[in-house]
Amino acid sequence: MKMVCLIAWGLLGVNGWLPAKVIRVPGQQATIQQAIEKSDPGDIVLVSPGIYRERLRMKPGMTLRSVGEKGAFQTVIDCGGLEGELPGVTMAEGATLDGFTVTGVGRYDEARWKKNWDDHGNTQSHEHMGGFGIPGIGVDEVNCTVINNIVHHNGGTGIAISGSEEGANSPVVRGNISYRNMGGGIGSMNGSAAVIDSNRCYENFYAGIGNHNASPLVMGNTCYRNVRAGIGVSEGACPVIRGNDCYQNRRAGIGVRTGVETRPVIEGNDCYENEMAGIGMEEGSSPIVRGNNCYRNLLAGIGCRGGAIGLIVGNSCYENKAAGIGIESAQARLVKNKIERNQAAGVGIRGVSEVTLVKNRCLGNRLVAVGVPGAARVTMTGNVLERKGGMPPIVAIMKEAKVVMVGNTIEGGGIAGVMLLGELKAVGNRFQGADGGSGIWARTGSQLVQEGNVISGYKKSVRRDSGGK
Repeated sequence: MKMVCLIAWGLLGVNGWLPAKVIRVPGQQATIQQAIEKSDPGDIVLVSPGIYRERLRMKPGMTLRSVGEKGAFQTVIDCGGLEGELPGVTMAEGATLDGFTVTGVGRYDEARWKKNWDDHGNTQSHEHMGGFGIPGIGVDEVNCTVINNIVHHNGGTGIAISGSEEGANSPVVRGNISYRNMGGGIGSMNGSAAVIDSNRCYENFYAGIGNHNASPLVMGNTCYRNVRAGIGVSEGACPVIRGNDCYQNRRAGIGVRTGVETRPVIEGNDCYENEMAGIGMEEGSSPIVRGNNCYRNLLAGIGCRGGAIGLIVGNSCYENKAAGIGIESAQARLVKNKIERNQAAGVGIRGVSEVTLVKNRCLGNRLVAVGVPGAARVTMTGNVLERKGGMPPIVAIMKEAKVVMVGNTIEGGGIAGVMLLGELKAVGNRFQGADGGSGIWARTGSQLVQEGNVISGYKKSVRRDSGGK
C-alpha cells in the first residue's frame, strides 16, 4: 500500500490532480513568455539555445530552464539596452530560473565604468541599493530559486533581491555569474534573508555583492575586480559572510559602513590583493570579524576607522602593504590574531581610539609590532610582540597616548622594547632584547609606571631621558 501511495503522489501535479507539463520553446510556443503563460505550478518550460528579445515575468511554482550542453552561454535574454520598467526576468513565488544569460536591461555605460575604475570609485555618489536602475533579474518579496545564470552588461544591479515589510524572504541565489553591471553584481536589501551561495561576481560598478538593511547568508562566493568592495555591507545589514574569496577589488575585499545597526558576522573569508583593506569597517558599524585570512592588500589587512566598533578575533593578517590591523578613531577588541610580515606596523592605532589587545601574535613586521601615534587609550594583555633587526622599537607609544601593558612578551632588536613619549603603566611583562638598545626608553615628557617586569638582553633595562617621570 505504501508503494502505491508513493506512485500516486508522484503522478499528481502541484495543482493536486494533474501531472506536471513540459512546454518547449520554440517547439511548442514561439516565445518564452507565451510558454510561461501556458504553465501551471509545477510545470517546466524548456528553452532551446538562441537569443530571445523579450522581458519575462515568471509565474508561481514553475521552472524555466535552458537545454543544451552550454546552458546559459547559448540561451540569452537580450533586452537590447532599453531602459523599460521591468527587470529582464521578474521572479515569482516558488519559481526556478535555471541557466540563462540576461543582458541589455538598461544602458551599460563603458566610459562611465572606465572612469570610475580609474579613480577607485572615489567620485561615485552613495546610491541606496535598489534605488536606481532596473535589475537584470528581480527577486522582489518572493521565495524562489535563481541558479546557473549569467547576468552582465545591464544598466542596474545584476540580480536584485528585496524582502518584504511583513517578513524576510529567503530565496536561493546560487551558482550565477554576474559581471559588468552598472549597479552591483548581486544586491540583497530591505529585509531579505537570501542564501547567496557559490556565485562569481566581478567588474561590477559597485560591489560584487551588496547588502543593505538585509540579513542574508553570503557564502562560498568569488568576488573580484569590482569598482568598489568585493562584498559591501551597509544601512543596518546583518548578514553572515562566510567562506568567500574577495580579491583584486578596487576598494576593500569586504567593506562595512553606516551605523551601529550594521552588524555583520564576517568569518572564514580570504581577502587578498585588494587595493584598499582586505576587510574594512567604518562609519560607526559594528561587525564581528573572525577567522579570516587577509594578505597582500595595498592598505591594511583589516582596517577599523571612523567610529567603527570592531570585534576582531582569530584572523591571520600578513604581507599587507600597510599595517596588519589598522585602527583610526575607532573602538576595537583584538583577540588571538596572528599578524606577521606586514610592510608597516603589526597593529597601528591612530586618532582618538579605544583598543584592547589580548593574546595576539605580532611577528616580524617591518616597523613596530604595535604603534600608537595618536591620542588613543590602549590595553595590551598577554600578547607576543617580536621583530628581529632594524631600528624601530617593538612598541612605540607617542605623545597623548595612554597605554597599559600587562603580561606581554616583547622580543627582538631595535632601539627599544618600548619607546615611550606618552603614558605607560607596565606590569609583569617580559622583555628579551637583542642588538643593544633599551628595554623601556622613556623620552622627555613621558610618564612611566612599572612593576614586576623582567628585562634582559638590553644595554639598559630602563632609560629615562631628562624630564621623564
